[in-house]
Amino acid sequence: MKSMTSNSNTAHLLNKVPEVTLLFWIVKIMATTVGETGADFLIFKLKFGLANTSYLSSILLLVVLVIQIMYRKYVPWIYWLTVVLISIVGTLITDNLVDNYGVRLETTTIVFSLVLMATFGLWYMSQKTLSIHTIYTLKRELYYWAAILFTFALGTAAGDLVSESWHLGYALSGLLFAALIVMVILSYYFFKANAVMSFWIAYILTRPLGASLGDYLSQRHSHGGLGLGTVKTSIAFLIVIVGSVVYWSISRMSRASKAGERG
Repeated sequence: MKSMTSNSNTAHLLNKVPEVTLLFWIVKIMATTVGETGADFLIFKLKFGLANTSYLSSILLLVVLVIQIMYRKYVPWIYWLTVVLISIVGTLITDNLVDNYGVRLETTTIVFSLVLMATFGLWYMSQKTLSIHTIYTLKRELYYWAAILFTFALGTAAGDLVSESWHLGYALSGLLFAALIVMVILSYYFFKANAVMSFWIAYILTRPLGASLGDYLSQRHSHGGLGLGTVKTSIAFLIVIVGSVVYWSISRMSRASKAGERG
């Protein structure tokens, strides 16, 4: 029994993805919000423009992603920095297609839905699982991050489609996506919906929820927001993210120490 427990702890420590808890979802939504407001801050406040922001964010993401992949275990600050950057890049992919190339939001939503489905299909055919609890090989991690990127691009397209093209506004759009997430949670807990499917559906929906929240807090009153600005919104959410990452880091070191003592 001791050996089985030790093997379980070792597998947990090698997994490259954090435990899915309530705090995970809170930080994920906030990372999504920072991705939205951070991109707007670079484009409009610092006047980098959409193209330069896209180049800079993509380079930073590649660097951090390489570091993330090089580590053989989950490191909280690297993982969540990757999530924030991939959130920004996913947002910019959709923004570039819509703003620079004139692609309709309906089209980008459909295309990214198909691309994401194809990614899941290839992942499953290769690994026979889409579970995030077994991300401890290079191939699985690459599939994982590809799926994450496309969930952000799809979420941006779907969120903008609902809030802007359908004229529902940021607040109502946020409530709509929050209601859909609640439906997924209820389906999982009360109707025994598939855990992996429920996770990925919720993960996709948190992107437009976070984006709607970010826009609602940061945009001017005339645009349907509270007018807090991208700087205040980003800083407030970054503080929560950093605090959570510190907590995870301390907790992980404590678990690793206890696992070593039992071994």
